[in-house]
Amino acid sequence: MIPLRQEWPAQAAERYRARGLWQGQTFAELLAEQAERFADRLAVVAGDQRWTYAELAARAEQAASGFVALGLAPGDRVLVQLPNMAEFLSVVFGLFRAGLVPVFSLPAHRLTEVTHFARKSEAAALVVCERHEGFDYRDLARAVQAEVPTLHHVVVVGEPDEFIGFGSFGKGQPAAPPAPSKPTDVALVQISGGSTGLSKLIPRTHDDYLYSIRASNAICGLTEDSVYLAALPVAHNFPMSSPGIFGAICAGATIVMAPAPSPDVAFPLIEREGVTITGLVPPLALLWLRAAAKAKHDLSSLQVLQVGGAKFMPEAARRVRPELGCTLQQVFGMAEGLVNYTRLDDPEEIIVETQGRPISEDDEILILDDAGNPVPEGEAGNLLTRGPYTIRGYHDDAAANARAFTEDGFYRTGDVVKRVAGGYLVVQGRASDHINRAGEKISAEEIEDHLLAHPQVFDAAVVSIPDQFLGERSCAFIVPDGDPPKAPEIKAWMRGRDIAAFKVPDQIVIVESFATTAVGKISRKELRAKLRAQLLESEGKP
Repeated sequence: MIPLRQEWPAQAAERYRARGLWQGQTFAELLAEQAERFADRLAVVAGDQRWTYAELAARAEQAASGFVALGLAPGDRVLVQLPNMAEFLSVVFGLFRAGLVPVFSLPAHRLTEVTHFARKSEAAALVVCERHEGFDYRDLARAVQAEVPTLHHVVVVGEPDEFIGFGSFGKGQPAAPPAPSKPTDVALVQISGGSTGLSKLIPRTHDDYLYSIRASNAICGLTEDSVYLAALPVAHNFPMSSPGIFGAICAGATIVMAPAPSPDVAFPLIEREGVTITGLVPPLALLWLRAAAKAKHDLSSLQVLQVGGAKFMPEAARRVRPELGCTLQQVFGMAEGLVNYTRLDDPEEIIVETQGRPISEDDEILILDDAGNPVPEGEAGNLLTRGPYTIRGYHDDAAANARAFTEDGFYRTGDVVKRVAGGYLVVQGRASDHINRAGEKISAEEIEDHLLAHPQVFDAAVVSIPDQFLGERSCAFIVPDGDPPKAPEIKAWMRGRDIAAFKVPDQIVIVESFATTAVGKISRKELRAKLRAQLLESEGKP
């Protein structure tokens, strides 16, 4: 296998340890410590399941025994595709306990994405649930296993069919040997938003990820008395670590797993469990604001509503405090590392007008123009960063690393921001052909590649269009080959490509041709910008 590594220069690593940022603890050690400290405290609520910290640790221990009994060795990668359920925690902490590395996939991902993650990570096992939102993940597992020769095992939460059932997993097996993981080892693998093509793999170490989580807890006010509602899919970096479910474990708090983020599901849980903090993307926050006026449930326990994943417009941000009765906390970050928060005691104007400032004094921020020169404060530029929890490279992707990282280790985020007084950032958009649809990052190039496989598509260009509800929506401009296809036919065909539903274009526009230069060449970036401008003008938008 290609080794999983994430390494910082020795001098930087020494500084982070000396400053107490990296504390030399693994995730397995964290849960063991919390289970001893908070044994009888409620750790997770999911449907009828209510596990204490001691029960969560015992279930993770049993899961670890099951993974070891399969013959998996320390350092092996296990692809995890689970919705918001209690078993997500016992699976993942079981993997940590066995020295295995979880690779996270979203429930929305389908064959194209899951096969890519399994191949790229050389995953030895896949963990799925039986069904979620009407989709049978066992069928998906069969298809992925047929495509990926390293994928020897499939574990199913629910009815397993021919696979291994998680219900009896690890029972009667010897205890797993002590996990050999070191704090500097890769603990888990997140996935990038995929600015070009399919997502890249993001290795995160125990040291760097736990620092980000602990620091987030301090900023977000998470304590052992907090109750965190996991409303967004917990495989996302935001509800996992900012401070998310792992932050709740670090604090000894309670996690409430919401099977869906809609108000009709979430509001009763807030009332029943006394939820104090949760995180949403802007479209869901708008739904909650609309529903709050008619809500019959008591939401008074909710102290903090985090909104991130995409920019939350000030007009909507101003409504949170008067309509939901809680503090808004804006969150702007990325799975590669850097996270920015507005602080809970910030003035209201800072909270509604900015996307926060970095977690750490050790987060180094550059805002540069296209020529690589620093821009004055208050002017927009390209955001670059490095620090104690921002990665120095993707897994096994030299081309992406050359594009994304400078020679001195700064990560080119692809975000355009301006820095205002106090170091706060205001997000202006993306520098790349990257669509941020309700917090899901979509590669225009990947969607174009799918469209070009259609027999009636000669050429295609996909652009982002501002959308009041989604933040951005995707629009596909298509040059037909012969008879123009109908928009519903294109969308149905795309859904049949085994891709996540959020990647299907929201809008289809048929055009006769794309403009080219005198020698017949075309810049995809310039083309997308031109098409986007033309559509906005036709819709009467600035």
